[in-house]
Amino acid sequence: MTKTVGLLVMAYGTPYKESDIEPYYTDIRHGKRPSEEELQDLKDRYEFIGGLSPLAGTTDRQAEALTETLNEAYSDVEFKLYLGLKHISPYIEEAVEKMHNDGIQEAVTVVLAPHYSSFSVGSYNERAKEEADKYGIELHHVKQYYHQPKFIEYWTNKINETLEQIPSEEHDETILIVSAHSLPKGLIERNNDPYPDELHDTMKRLEASTNIKHVAQGWQSEGNTGTPWLGPDVQDLTRELFEAHHYKNFIYTPVGFVCEHLEVLYDNDYECKVVCDELGANYYRPDMPNTDSLFIGAIVDEIKTVF
Repeated sequence: MTKTVGLLVMAYGTPYKESDIEPYYTDIRHGKRPSEEELQDLKDRYEFIGGLSPLAGTTDRQAEALTETLNEAYSDVEFKLYLGLKHISPYIEEAVEKMHNDGIQEAVTVVLAPHYSSFSVGSYNERAKEEADKYGIELHHVKQYYHQPKFIEYWTNKINETLEQIPSEEHDETILIVSAHSLPKGLIERNNDPYPDELHDTMKRLEASTNIKHVAQGWQSEGNTGTPWLGPDVQDLTRELFEAHHYKNFIYTPVGFVCEHLEVLYDNDYECKVVCDELGANYYRPDMPNTDSLFIGAIVDEIKTVF
């Protein structure tokens, strides 16, 4: 006898079409409409990476792969997938309501972000719980999975593969920059948030497991709030490292993200590459996890610890 359990996969969300960009951006800004200049800047960045972000399709595929792998791993449970997004429909609350309408009484939640912050993963979980409490749905939350061996193995393989593209005599002139999305410093400090420590831990694990000789930690994609965010920014860090050590090769692993989207395709592949080109250094960025079986397996392994 198998029981049906909800699998609530949560993610940031992205516009599906150009007309979604303004309401999406307004939602990110807590209901404050962007100026024409701000809106055009975002549209220009989307245009640069091909029109819109591939995030929506990748999120769907990741959620489906996770559901399929979970159902293979559990013989007495059938997981039913629900997708809940932070800034665009289907919103998290809509997904939980659908679970209720389908008669789901228990669910596992996971956010497509490997590190925990009260600002990111914590806020998704709170929204899900607030809605689930209305219907008496019991939730089991995955908080983080960056530490899972398969997650580290995925990035170890990708970093070593990238290093093999670089002549061995240049390995001492090569550095790995490990990064995640920056967050407001004040918020992190007020909450004694584990987020910076988790990224640092990821960097140390990769330093130990890969063949790379030099490693640094940076932050990227900070918002324009007029307040300090976690740093150093990866572009500034690249310049500082080049000035101090004259590295020839920079390998960027934005491990705080799980697929190719605007922050990776623009903030890394364009903005960081521009800096490397200015400095006369080589830019490398391994493929993101997307639906790789190691990445999906890492989340499944973490789900097994909470359910």
